[in-house]
Amino acid sequence: MGFNENYVAGFDACPTWAPVLGYMGAAICIIFANWGAAVGTWKCGLGLCGMGISHPNGIIKNLIGIIMAGVLGIFGLIVSIILGGGITGPDENGMATYSQFNGWSDFAAGLCCGATCLAAGYATGIAGETSILAVGVRAMGNKHRQSRGAPGGVGDDFDEGDAGKLYIAGVTILSFAGALGLYGFIVALIIASTPGYYCSAN
Repeated sequence: MGFNENYVAGFDACPTWAPVLGYMGAAICIIFANWGAAVGTWKCGLGLCGMGISHPNGIIKNLIGIIMAGVLGIFGLIVSIILGGGITGPDENGMATYSQFNGWSDFAAGLCCGATCLAAGYATGIAGETSILAVGVRAMGNKHRQSRGAPGGVGDDFDEGDAGKLYIAGVTILSFAGALGLYGFIVALIIASTPGYYCSAN
């Protein structure tokens, strides 16, 4: 059967390589997002373990950085599932149905979410490690000051004092660092939900 005008138009708009763009967008999204989540978890984990040696009571409440870093990986997972589910295969005639428009749109959505989550992961990790260590150092300084006037020193349940202010500041910084990934996630969802078109030989 020869190519008619509809087939030629469909081939131009829906080349066989178009799904590669969609799959690349999904892959880039999950890889970069998990990369950012891993870096954030790594850096915050270092700070948490370093602080926990001298101030073990502060470990639980300073897990916020690791939790926020892990959320970035979830962003990438959600967008990747959406992008992968929207890729269509050939029709019963063997003609490609996934258009270049959809391919480039999905590629842009994956890059948008993945790159922003990667940047947010680095910001979360560096800021989280620094703030966690700072809270621990300040809390131990307050403990030493309190132990001077107490016979036999003070136990682990001491008053952290103004170390709580550093903690609040650290949580605020982590919130804005994690918001970078949220912005990319929202924009990626908007791009992925943009109505595209699919080619047909009929």
